[in-house]
Amino acid sequence: MAQLACENLTIGYDSKIILKNLNFQVNTGDYLCIVGENGSGKSTLMKTILRLLKPIDGKITTGDGLLADEIGYLPQQTYVQKDFPASVQEIVLSGCQSRCGKRPFYNKEEKFLAQQNIEKMGISHLSKKCYRELSGGQQQRVLLARALCATQKMLLLDEPVSALDPGAQQEMYALIEQLHNDGITIIMISHDVEAALKYATHVLHIGEEIFYGTKAEFIHKSTCPDCSGQIKRIFNRKLI
Repeated sequence: MAQLACENLTIGYDSKIILKNLNFQVNTGDYLCIVGENGSGKSTLMKTILRLLKPIDGKITTGDGLLADEIGYLPQQTYVQKDFPASVQEIVLSGCQSRCGKRPFYNKEEKFLAQQNIEKMGISHLSKKCYRELSGGQQQRVLLARALCATQKMLLLDEPVSALDPGAQQEMYALIEQLHNDGITIIMISHDVEAALKYATHVLHIGEEIFYGTKAEFIHKSTCPDCSGQIKRIFNRKLI
């Protein structure tokens, strides 16, 4: 059974349709990269999966033990988020809010989980530091640790390496790959087709043409014009 399935999904906002009749499914352990042109609906799709937006038509279902509130989310960072005046520990712990129910406090288990994820992301030495004093790469590690507090099953990542320097980008991709190897299903929006084809098991391209399939099928079809040049470079460099 699929962990996540979108059936005849039509999405948009303010009654404006962006994408129609989208069908795909994600199984446990998949690494799905969503690629496509700017404005094609990638972020809108992710927000709809997270129930931050309502589908205009169609449905989204979860299965294989995944509940709708067990999906971790790493959004694109805004300037406001980058300047947030809270400690690393406080921000990571806030990822446990969905576990609290009606409790107005965090219990020992949730505090322990937050500390575990801080250690997993290699930021224990930054626990007491103010978030806004960190580098971009460190901030992304904090937000990834926060997202892990919400789930050990599926992570949705919206352009997780945007605005990072090349070194920090590689570190972030390596962290995400390790989480995938640990058994977490990954759904990642990326403009970086090279990364999609290096790390992904499946690709969803949305735009004038829609494609969903395995990485090998995507490379074979090469139907997206904005990706074709990058695909050729990847072949030449033998990254896949």
